[in-house]
Amino acid sequence: MELRHLRYFIAVAEELHFGRAAQQLGISQPPLSQQIQALEQEIGARLFERTNRRVELSEAGRLFLEEARQVLAQVEKAADVARRAQLGELGEMKIGFTSSAPFNSTIPKAIHAFRQRFPAVHLNLKEMSSRDVADAVFDETIEVGLMRPLPLPEGVVATELSREPLMAVLNASHPLAGGNEQGIHLSALANEPFVFFPRSYGSGLHAQLLSLARQAGFNPHFAQEAAEVMTIISLVSAGLGVSVLPASYQRMRIDGVVYRTLLDEGAMTAVWLVRRQGSASAMANAFVALLTGGQKPEGTG
Repeated sequence: MELRHLRYFIAVAEELHFGRAAQQLGISQPPLSQQIQALEQEIGARLFERTNRRVELSEAGRLFLEEARQVLAQVEKAADVARRAQLGELGEMKIGFTSSAPFNSTIPKAIHAFRQRFPAVHLNLKEMSSRDVADAVFDETIEVGLMRPLPLPEGVVATELSREPLMAVLNASHPLAGGNEQGIHLSALANEPFVFFPRSYGSGLHAQLLSLARQAGFNPHFAQEAAEVMTIISLVSAGLGVSVLPASYQRMRIDGVVYRTLLDEGAMTAVWLVRRQGSASAMANAFVALLTGGQKPEGTG
């Protein structure tokens, strides 16, 4: 039994006339009659009651019509699912992001736009360190990553989504918190205890802070470590040290904390979108296009 047999049967069942059904199907009547007879023989049941004057569905034919319609509807649904999946309109997309990335306004807007455009696609968002994002893209456990700059594994490419200043995060009672609205140099914090991500966390900001501090002539003393940005800011608010974070974190209004722009050369940080080179996922391509405006990723690692 082939799908065309079901289509032929349904056409005859709806028209109750072999001539009109054949015309609807675009075939001649004799082959249509032969196909219906072959279908009846294969099933082992008479589907139509035929007389010289009219054609009617038998009881078996009436029941078979319901099932045949369901089969064709399911086939069409399966084909539609395949087409939509090919276009990136169905399925699941896994995105890894470092905790600081979502504070860039472009990213939440792109996620919202993607969900509006592809409501049937489940976005599986995983928070992880920048190093873990790069590794997960490399081993293809996620399709797209959002991270701070770090050396990338071979085969992983990046597009810079945004760039923003780094800022000193100070307790409001700190001497540098007043009268320095234009910013400060990192060297002014040389003797301060720092609250920051642990080196083992794999944050791109950790390596950058060390590099900037060396340029400023000192090695920072990390008095407290925390993996969550909110915890870092809260510890600064508690007076346990200073920190350095991207400017977008000014949006997190926590009492007892002020932000001052770092005036050092190179005191900027970026957010990268990373993916496997040559990735052909339609869903990932659509998400990347929303984030980048269509620009192609460039190798940076």
